[in-house]
Amino acid sequence: MSLNDTPNSQRVNIGFFGCRNAGKSSLVNKITNQNLCVVSDFAGTTTDIVSKAMELLPLGAVLVVDTPGIDDDGKLGQKRVEKTKEALRRCDIAVLVTDCTRELNSFEKNLINEFENRKVPYLVVKNKCDLLSKTVSDGLFVSAKTGFGVEELKNKIATVVKTENSNLLLEDIVEKGDIVVLVTPIDESAPKGRLILSQQQVVRNVLDCGGINVVAKEDELEHTLDVLKIQPKIVITDSQVFDFVANIVDESISLTSFSILMARKKGFLKTAVKGAVNIDNLKNGDTVLISEGCTHHRQCKDIGTVKLPKMLEKFTGKKLNFEFTSGNSFAENLDGVSLVIHCGGCMLNEKEMKYRQEVAEKNGVAFTNYGTAIAYMNSILKRSTKMISEISDIFK
Repeated sequence: MSLNDTPNSQRVNIGFFGCRNAGKSSLVNKITNQNLCVVSDFAGTTTDIVSKAMELLPLGAVLVVDTPGIDDDGKLGQKRVEKTKEALRRCDIAVLVTDCTRELNSFEKNLINEFENRKVPYLVVKNKCDLLSKTVSDGLFVSAKTGFGVEELKNKIATVVKTENSNLLLEDIVEKGDIVVLVTPIDESAPKGRLILSQQQVVRNVLDCGGINVVAKEDELEHTLDVLKIQPKIVITDSQVFDFVANIVDESISLTSFSILMARKKGFLKTAVKGAVNIDNLKNGDTVLISEGCTHHRQCKDIGTVKLPKMLEKFTGKKLNFEFTSGNSFAENLDGVSLVIHCGGCMLNEKEMKYRQEVAEKNGVAFTNYGTAIAYMNSILKRSTKMISEISDIFK
């Protein structure tokens, strides 16, 4: 992803599902106007998830996702089916591609039930209409071979899918002319030559609000605040230096973290705040699952696998067990897990974060995130969330 690309987490995820040889991949190629997917007359040609980030009018930035057939068989086939179901977690809309020369089968009917159970908007598309001897008007007919109905399908997707994330970031906090100080450590785990995605998104959001960004490393923060002629409206910091920054920033200035803001944007901040207090309940031998949405190379001072576990054991005084996941991996069964601590989720869309939160709830496991957990362990959770309207009632 270049600096000019829309992150996949902010794109409309359009998933194409169906049985083998229904023409999913051919239809994706026709919609994207590219030979994105390998196609053939043999069932099961698509053996893995294929994604393409692109601009698709009238929707704009989208991620088109082609999946293996839901009716794949054998041990390897079942693994492909699991990957297909995993892809559904992130979809803003599902397109069920069927073969219009036959009736819906049990696999397709089960998929429709899955869409409805997960509350994913969906369309049933009847492909291969070029093989019909007469025109049928009942349903959404397309032909991946001739292109018939493809433009209508694009427009239909645009009318069905929800494209706007209504969750706030800083829109109700930062006003035109406000100074916002961003504290961004540059250590071994920082990406070379750029800010991490959550920091980029906050910088842009401040600009959209009409605010003024002032960016500094943590060891330059005190000097930065001294030279500013106007007191900043808010200081936003990387969570791993929360304690250091809190001791420098005056109580009259609002203070929060990128991770807390990401949890707000993804819609799980209230859950994360309530979940953080469960750190007090951890006992010797308890297992904490630390999950990250990205797959960056781990460094010796990695926040998720090194710093956070040390903080937890120091704060609780307990010997804990830790499990780690990254990227799209997140088990449905959390047996033996006492607490889930997730990253801010800047690389994941709202659908995926909501799914992970719901998995934890179904398993009876508290769910929090890096920023809220670290703020709680430093006794600044109330301070770091008091400017956020939907959290105010928690601390009354």
